[in-house]
Amino acid sequence: MDIVITTTRMPRIGETIIGEQIDYFVGGKGANQAVAASRYGASTKFLGKIGEDTFGEKVLQHLSREALDLSAVSREKNIFTGIASIFKLAEDNCITVVPGANGLIDEVYVQQTISELSQGDILLTQLEIPVEAIKQALILAKKKGVLTILNPAPYNEIVPELLPYIDILTPNETEFAALIGKEAILEDEIEQVIADWQKNYATRIVVTRGSKGVTFVEKSQVVTIPSNKVSVVDTTGAGDTFNGILAAALGEGADFYEAVSMANNGASLSVQKLGAQTGMPLKSEIEEFMKQQADADSLA
Repeated sequence: MDIVITTTRMPRIGETIIGEQIDYFVGGKGANQAVAASRYGASTKFLGKIGEDTFGEKVLQHLSREALDLSAVSREKNIFTGIASIFKLAEDNCITVVPGANGLIDEVYVQQTISELSQGDILLTQLEIPVEAIKQALILAKKKGVLTILNPAPYNEIVPELLPYIDILTPNETEFAALIGKEAILEDEIEQVIADWQKNYATRIVVTRGSKGVTFVEKSQVVTIPSNKVSVVDTTGAGDTFNGILAAALGEGADFYEAVSMANNGASLSVQKLGAQTGMPLKSEIEEFMKQQADADSLA
């Protein structure tokens, strides 16, 4: 459950300020990505755990309205449903996640749920659940010939160890910097750094860069697809929208450039509404948006 506090600025340590608004949205990176994939049209099974509490009931009710297979979602006693406390400022946000029931996802649960995967499926995961469970899931998926995508957020130092089991890695700029051991990457060097990294690893990397778009290597050339200029309401869930749509588009047979472009446009649509899942678009909405952008460019 995302608890979103809208405020003009962050409080300093020891300071109390008055916020403007509070909203509650179903979130969690895994759930967000699953919703984004299913709205695009992919047959999507969501794996995760919730607590037997009020938030857990609301999460399950909400997700049941989406085209998701929830048969593997486990309700756990004596623990709370995971929450994300989000401070939303004018152009961005900062988030603290408290895992709750997500912290109980273990290798036993992974063995039970991943066993149904088969060649042609895609496993999309992230790092809000225990990393040993993620490692186990990726290893099992690779043994089954499944395409694996890891969104390394929040970043964890185990990521380099996981690379042999990851087909596609989707960090943002901060996460990519952590991956290569830097505090930050300068704007004028990021494309070269991505090119250098891709020469050394089989895992395909796609770096999401917020308002600057998304950068990756295509046919040995560094490519940046810029973001669309839109009216930003809430950036929460934009990365999850990108990842879910990327997986869904690849699953239906799109080539890599096309899949990234669809995901990038879907993320642009998602930030125009408040809440991580609220603005996640249908495939038809992305296609219409892309048509409008193309028409506008032709008139410019």
